[in-house]
Amino acid sequence: MTTAPAAIDLSAIDAIDFHVHALRPDTPGVENEKSRVQREDQARRWKSDLVNITLDETAAYYRERRMAAVIFPVDSERHLGDSMVPNTDVTAAAARHPDVLIPFASVDPLRPGAVEQAEDLLANHGVRGFKFHASVQDFAPDDPAAYRLYEVIAAHRSIALFHSGQTGIGRTSPGGGGVRLKHSNPMLLDDIAVDFPELTLVIAHPSFPWQAEALAVARHKQNVFIDLSGWSPKYFEDQLVQHANTMIPDKVLFGSDFPVLTPDRWLADFAERDFRDSVRPGILKDNAARILGLA
Repeated sequence: MTTAPAAIDLSAIDAIDFHVHALRPDTPGVENEKSRVQREDQARRWKSDLVNITLDETAAYYRERRMAAVIFPVDSERHLGDSMVPNTDVTAAAARHPDVLIPFASVDPLRPGAVEQAEDLLANHGVRGFKFHASVQDFAPDDPAAYRLYEVIAAHRSIALFHSGQTGIGRTSPGGGGVRLKHSNPMLLDDIAVDFPELTLVIAHPSFPWQAEALAVARHKQNVFIDLSGWSPKYFEDQLVQHANTMIPDKVLFGSDFPVLTPDRWLADFAERDFRDSVRPGILKDNAARILGLA
């Protein structure tokens, strides 16, 4: 569990979006051509210019909606060759907007100097957790080579957020662009939960085609949670809703996948789905506030 950032006032927000992407860097000249083209393609496919939103504009977007946002880049440069929004751009934006932005970082575990970079981000830049996308970073989450990085994150009582399930990245490229879906099976997080019981793990997304595996791990391991990002709630499998209503109501977190899926769309569909009234406050805010150390 992380230490609470004092500027987050829970009474001033109605929800915590646990899954917000930083896609546009503040630092001039760091975005390469591949990343720029990717953002243009996302804007066309999703018919939205929100993929070009700045970090400051993201803060304003969430403040207007009385929400806080867990925001992060993704470090996939080693495997995919795209550039990432610098972690320090995200932490600097969170320092400017501490009332709404909660900064997570992304460090490829197989990148040289990954451990030292993580230690610096935790000690000197106010990072609250780390986002991993093993399929686009091309590593198995339970690979012992990644364990030294997990040790650092666990030592700081920080959070590790792992993409799970299918991804749209590489879908239109030959061979899926080299993206291996097997690395995003949530069952691969079970060993990590055992070996690092002090590390809070969050399984991102409804984990298709491994929804049952994600629910099993979250139900069995006290330190594992699930965020509901990336899918409209209207498409959630019934077993996910059932578990949220009964067996793991304290383990489920609201997440949108902004800017690709907006919180407005997600919340509108959430209101129509058969979640019990008693579990909705936990999903929207209370569960996230607890694991972030805000409550």
